[in-house]
Amino acid sequence: MSSDSYSLSEPATTGLLLINLGTPDSPQVGDVRRYLAEFLSDPRIVEIPRLAWKAVLHGVILRTRPKRSARAYQAVWSDQGSPLLYLSERLVATLANEIPVALGMRYGNPSIADALERLRARNAQRILVLPLYPQYSATTTASTFDAIARVLSTWRWIPELRFINQYYQHPLYLEALANSVRAWQARHGVPDRLLMSFHGIPKDYAGAGDPYPLQCHATAHRLAGRLGLADDAWALSFQSRMGPREWLKPYTSEMLKRWGEEGMRHVQVICPGFPIDCLETLEEIAVENRDVFLNAGGGRYEYIPALNDSAAQRTLIERLWRTHTQGWDLADGQEAPRSGKETEQ
Repeated sequence: MSSDSYSLSEPATTGLLLINLGTPDSPQVGDVRRYLAEFLSDPRIVEIPRLAWKAVLHGVILRTRPKRSARAYQAVWSDQGSPLLYLSERLVATLANEIPVALGMRYGNPSIADALERLRARNAQRILVLPLYPQYSATTTASTFDAIARVLSTWRWIPELRFINQYYQHPLYLEALANSVRAWQARHGVPDRLLMSFHGIPKDYAGAGDPYPLQCHATAHRLAGRLGLADDAWALSFQSRMGPREWLKPYTSEMLKRWGEEGMRHVQVICPGFPIDCLETLEEIAVENRDVFLNAGGGRYEYIPALNDSAAQRTLIERLWRTHTQGWDLADGQEAPRSGKETEQ
């Protein structure tokens, strides 16, 4: 089969394109700078006039932030490499026996273009796109759509696409999160409070119509309901704000500081918006915010890991796959089975 086209002489297949955010190729400053340049150049991430933002990005941010970010990456990097990458690859490996699947990163490697090429090599003329963002945001899910469209704009024969926008209230997703909390607490005890921390976005993005905060709140309330938590036993917050503008509140770091100052004895934190552990969960939440809480006078602090390559995560993705590919095998000129009544006529 030609590397730049599909085959008509072989059966068409249906493939899964699994997308995650991305990671630098290494924790060295140069690779981190290249990664940040790609990430922060996305107009979905920073909605500022391009010329003004380009001057700030290249004149200030990329001169200072890469060194600080590189130190953070070095703290979580292992012999296996970037946690986000190797944990995503392990998840893909658990799916590969059942589903033709390829992993692509929105920024960095393996790229979305490479992942699409791998699926094309398997004659995947139908592709289900699953961004690993349970809650929809223009900064993540829509940006993924943009990137796929740019790649496919260079293809002569494009595949049929189905795109999963969100799964923030899917029963298997919520139950997987609830079970991970139950399992952790069975080993480590029940805390005074469970904090559900989500990645933040600028407040004005939500004001412009981004449904992300509403979906975060929906996930949190449904998860608390499944766990049977009283209103004062849990809270929601937003992490990872950047720059001087106002982001979604309450801020995770400020909430944990206040709880520490109040002398809270035991806190556990889960990040429901992150299916795979990464820099933000392993360094910002598990380390930086732990220090904020403890230094303010708090007691025990624990981070509950993401679902990663667990059986529950695999089961969720397989269910999404079956649901969203239903009926697709009737494509390519095959006729749908007729009902008995139609046959009689």
